[in-house]
Amino acid sequence: MARVVIYAPIVASSSAPLSTPLSSVSPPPQTHFLRRHGVKLVMSALIGLGLVMMMQKAGMSIIPPRSSFDQVKWWTLPAYAVTLVAMNTFRATRWRYLLRAVVDVPVPRLIVVSWVGFMAILLMPFRIGEFVRPYMLKDGGKANGPDGKPRDISVVMATGSVVAERVTDGLYVSIVLAIALLAVPTLHPLPMKVVGLDVPVQRVREAGFGMLGLFTFAFTVIGVYYFARDWAHRTTLAIWGLVSRPLGEKLAGMAEKVADGLHVIGRPRDAIPFLAETSAYWFINVLGMWLLAWGCGIVHADGTGITFGETCALMGMLTVTILVPGPPGLLGVFQLGIYAGMTMYFPTSVVTGPGAAYVFLLYMSQCVWTVLAGFGCLLFQRGALRTLQKAEGDVEKE
Repeated sequence: MARVVIYAPIVASSSAPLSTPLSSVSPPPQTHFLRRHGVKLVMSALIGLGLVMMMQKAGMSIIPPRSSFDQVKWWTLPAYAVTLVAMNTFRATRWRYLLRAVVDVPVPRLIVVSWVGFMAILLMPFRIGEFVRPYMLKDGGKANGPDGKPRDISVVMATGSVVAERVTDGLYVSIVLAIALLAVPTLHPLPMKVVGLDVPVQRVREAGFGMLGLFTFAFTVIGVYYFARDWAHRTTLAIWGLVSRPLGEKLAGMAEKVADGLHVIGRPRDAIPFLAETSAYWFINVLGMWLLAWGCGIVHADGTGITFGETCALMGMLTVTILVPGPPGLLGVFQLGIYAGMTMYFPTSVVTGPGAAYVFLLYMSQCVWTVLAGFGCLLFQRGALRTLQKAEGDVEKE
């Protein structure tokens, strides 16, 4: 059958050809984005709606009653905001150590790229916003290599460093959580369910240890691909080749790209400061959460305040729950994590009273800060989010 090509005259622009095949006209970026991610957006919205409805049914509103805020020391809210600035600065700038074996990116550029990326992670479903940082970094132009000469930034290299960063964070937090679950005393007897929700507390604790196993395995695989790539490649093909050799080749290629993000392992002058700034990032995170919890009146049955170790467990529980494919804004998932953590250490009256105020203020503070910081940085690098829309398919070409 002959191919029929319909031509549409273009009269709005003198620079366009007078006859343009409609088959060659690219769809608008917004249409392109919705076509690629429409299903994800719908699925994530359904997950978020389900979680919110579950909490509402259990009598735990996303916005707590005014009485929950009666004990709040409001000066702790701006103090917590200061820790958010410090925490996200370390979170952004430590990335340079994962990149420095290939390119040396200036710190101000990393902060702009990262803060916009953090906003995209928050607002986009299933963490597909993680792709924003690599594409923005490439779109921002060249950076100097180790030899001091300008060098193009590869999307594949930048993406590998981001994945390696995520795996490192997951392993770091899961270790902290496992220690907290083993060392910090809980209520006795331990409640059967998370307050107001049909979620067993024991299953939540088991999920914490499961997260440690998951990230230990992931880090081990990446490390093997970094130190023994040829052997790891052959082993992957031998195992997955029994099912599908193309699948084995694809999995091996993905693991190799991620392993390239761990150049820092072989460079002590980068590895040590990277681990130091990662520790600072997570320490300030827990410190801010502890300060705000104290300021909201989170206390035990005997009136003693929340401890730093218990806050480590809350942070870890939050990390476990946001591994669930999340809706935009992590709505519902975020709240579930904090409530699950508090249930292990505090009486129900505290969790549903001052605890509700704590969850609300913690969530809103992080959302507001992340969005304001991201939009503020967009003033310095406009059109950054469009980079993701036009370049998602380019990873395979790099």
